[in-house]
Amino acid sequence: MSFLFGGLLGHPLRTTLAVGKFLAFTHLFLEYGYSTAPAVGPSMLPTLEILGEWLLISRRHRHGRNVAVGDVVAYNIPINDSFGVKRVLGLPGDYVLLNAPGSGNDSMIQVPQGHCWIVGDNLPASRDSRMFGPIPLALIKGKVIGRIKPFRFERLENPLQTAD
Repeated sequence: MSFLFGGLLGHPLRTTLAVGKFLAFTHLFLEYGYSTAPAVGPSMLPTLEILGEWLLISRRHRHGRNVAVGDVVAYNIPINDSFGVKRVLGLPGDYVLLNAPGSGNDSMIQVPQGHCWIVGDNLPASRDSRMFGPIPLALIKGKVIGRIKPFRFERLENPLQTAD
């Protein structure tokens, strides 16, 4: 019995420190490494399903670091501070259409510095930059690098990048 309380559990301070270290490591990993989030809603069809998929998000790309046009990013929606997933269509200095192609209005806007233009792959079902304008790069929480489906993982590639 003394082995259980003396050796296995150790000193209460040692146990508290071990738990604290584990929680700190977990926080750092989820904040600056990788995280997961569910794919919900029709705005990214056919790239992402409405339900049943989880997304692997690289947090190294937060604040728009090393994000390219065509990448799928996770971000905080600016109008209600909830989580969203969209494709980057324009980066600072790029010119983008304000509306969907073929809508009759071909007005363009230049994406301001420190912002990006994001849209869903399913334009009719997407609330995106066409509704709330360019979003600050600071709202980008990471780049979606894969989908986790039941019993398999699929990398999510940028269709606009050339394969090496």
